[in-house]
Amino acid sequence: MRQPTSKLEKRVAAWLRKEGKEYSNKEQGIYDDLMYGGCASGIVGHLCYYVDTVKFYKRYRNEISKLLYEVLKSTGCSVSELFGDSWNEEDPLALDYYNQNVLAWFGFEETARRLMENEDGDN
Repeated sequence: MRQPTSKLEKRVAAWLRKEGKEYSNKEQGIYDDLMYGGCASGIVGHLCYYVDTVKFYKRYRNEISKLLYEVLKSTGCSVSELFGDSWNEEDPLALDYYNQNVLAWFGFEETARRLMENEDGDN
């Protein structure tokens, strides 16, 4: 895992280290499980309920927005294409809890992915 620099990266890295202790391959094991089921699986205990995901989103909104911009730019997708049925198109600015939840999970998962990328780009 590369060294975290932002507040969001530090939060996600701390979770990977803590939860990774239960795995023989440490952070890689918990990361693999996170990528298999995503935050929606409940693997990230502090991001299960809307009250928690909304709080997480609001705390890291700027960093999540930057991540979203980078992913949209690199993929050429729209927000609706990226999130599919998970995205409420009637709330494009994510003012309601539902899309804030989607963005919180996206921010956590994308940050974990970036932290776990190897020098050669592999996970």
